[in-house]
Amino acid sequence: MSLFIVLFGILLLFVLILKKLNPMIALLAVAIVTGLLLGMPATKVMASVSEGIGSTLGSMVMVLALGAMMGKLIEDSGSAKKIVFILIRAFGQKNIQWAVLLTGLLVGIPLFYNAGFVVLIPLVFAIASATGLSKLYIGIPMAAALSVTHGFLPPHPGPVALAGIFHADIGKTLIYGLILSIPIAIIAGVYFPRLIVKRTATTTSFSIDEELNLPSGFKSFITALLPVFLIIAGTIGNGIKADYILKPFFTFLADPTSALLISVLLTLLIQGGSITKAMESCTEGVKSIAMIVLIIAAGGAFKQILVNSGVGETVKILTAGLNLSPLLLAWLITASLRVTLGSATVAALTASGMVLPLIGPTAPPELMVLAVGAGSLMFSHVNDTGFWMFKEYFNLSLKQTFSTWTMMESIVSILGLAGVLLLNQFNFL
Repeated sequence: MSLFIVLFGILLLFVLILKKLNPMIALLAVAIVTGLLLGMPATKVMASVSEGIGSTLGSMVMVLALGAMMGKLIEDSGSAKKIVFILIRAFGQKNIQWAVLLTGLLVGIPLFYNAGFVVLIPLVFAIASATGLSKLYIGIPMAAALSVTHGFLPPHPGPVALAGIFHADIGKTLIYGLILSIPIAIIAGVYFPRLIVKRTATTTSFSIDEELNLPSGFKSFITALLPVFLIIAGTIGNGIKADYILKPFFTFLADPTSALLISVLLTLLIQGGSITKAMESCTEGVKSIAMIVLIIAAGGAFKQILVNSGVGETVKILTAGLNLSPLLLAWLITASLRVTLGSATVAALTASGMVLPLIGPTAPPELMVLAVGAGSLMFSHVNDTGFWMFKEYFNLSLKQTFSTWTMMESIVSILGLAGVLLLNQFNFL
């Protein structure tokens, strides 16, 4: 009976989101209604809501805030654009997709999906215009790269929130995510568009005078990749079992809050310029993710209702007889929610409360983060803002958007699941 109540709650959430109600309000309302219908006393429902919000934000709010500051500093300084120009020169026009793909991966790590898309889309159009290539031929690699970083790599909101909920090591999650992201981005971002978009030959040279006003390539790459380097270095150093004098330092470095704080401070030093202007950028960056943080908080409340009501244990008992990997089951649940609800972040957070009890020896928390992240990217369609953003920017019909964007997202999701299952067979971290 409890699962039918949860299903009703999910359908209610779907209806509310379809009616354009703010996802944060919808999640909070559905969490309370679901808890009451599951027979929880009102006091316990509200206590669970507070617990879910506190436990979710407590482990990640500073990571999100510092990550947003970092992304905004990189965006405003022009470092993202500089990386694009360098890679285009390095790869040449014949391999322009590889340049755009790598750009998307580098820019997508510190920037949230929407911000990365908005920053890169003018450059995608500029490249298409200069080379005579189709906008889709250039744009799909960019979108695929941003999608894999959004689904698999901290410090994006979804992976960070899931890592906190599942008590996963963010450093290990990042390393696993990088192992998955690169081959998946290549398949979905380079080879897939080559199958569906015709490439036109051109001899036009590519040159943009705007590059003269951008920071140096060294500064651009250092600032964009600094958080990733610090977290990976800290994780590797902390993973050495023997005690040594620098181990406490690496332990400190492996913490994403520490790594991002150091990155923000070093970025301010590297970029130079006015501190006042830089602080304004940091403030704007945090403002841009305010609603994302609130949605994650409300998602944490819904998650906690599912956990405290025992629904997760019910799912575990009912699926015990199924000969399915817990990681596959988590992907299936999340993918179903993604198709129903639209938002990848909402789907991932809603699923987390249901699959939390499935974590165990056959489903490490780091891989559970990635399995849920992969499921949250499955079959994006008309109830997803990313679907409409891609459609409108590239001036596509609904049919064209389904055959490009939706197909690309589904490829990333399915390959993500396959990669997670493969990594689980060779768990070396």
